[in-house]
Amino acid sequence: MKQLLRGLMLCVLAGIALQLFFVLRIAAMVVIDPESTAFARSEAWRLAHEGDTFRWRQTWVPYRLIADPLKRAVIASEDDSFSQHDGVDWDALKKAWAKNAKAEQRAEQRKTNKPPKIVGGSTISQQLAKNLLLSGERTLLRKGQELVLTLLLEHLLSKQRILEIYLNSVEWGEGVFGAEAAAQHYFGKPASRLSAWEAARLAVMLPRPKFFEKVPNSAYLGNRASTILSRMPDAQLP
Repeated sequence: MKQLLRGLMLCVLAGIALQLFFVLRIAAMVVIDPESTAFARSEAWRLAHEGDTFRWRQTWVPYRLIADPLKRAVIASEDDSFSQHDGVDWDALKKAWAKNAKAEQRAEQRKTNKPPKIVGGSTISQQLAKNLLLSGERTLLRKGQELVLTLLLEHLLSKQRILEIYLNSVEWGEGVFGAEAAAQHYFGKPASRLSAWEAARLAVMLPRPKFFEKVPNSAYLGNRASTILSRMPDAQLP
């Protein structure tokens, strides 16, 4: 019994130590730009071991050197209430759960082995929390940790800083991370000079960057970019 209690105590202490590590890591980001994310490091490892040539593009640029159209496009596409919510858009999350439940129900009725398309309801803050410090596994424990990290990000960092880190670290293609690398890779120009149309196209790529990198002339990409372009004037910047 004593050994069991000792084991439980060690697990609790390890959990507390991990949360303190996360708090210190996020607090440091107030003034220190993160060099990489957990997701980026896992991708770097994969590319280094799977590819014959290792291609990696990422250049950190300050918030003021990222074109406002890209900031507006990403907010309009990924999280239109970014400036208002506390890290979690509960309405969007409920809608996503409802859509996923309907998709699973239709899949069961059709008796197909093809998994239903899962719709996400993650905010920019949640996506950053997941990519920055967590693994890609899908478990309730990891989702719980993601929520804790999201709240820490919102409490310790400003909205502008969260968006700055997100835009400098998000994946935009195979080995392409951050707005500067994406702007150079797709349009041959710095992120500060992106036009509204170019920004909209980059924003639309975010859910599936590797896919859209291979099909740059996709009709969906163009149509969706037009939709995002029309929404950009309403996007509120932090």
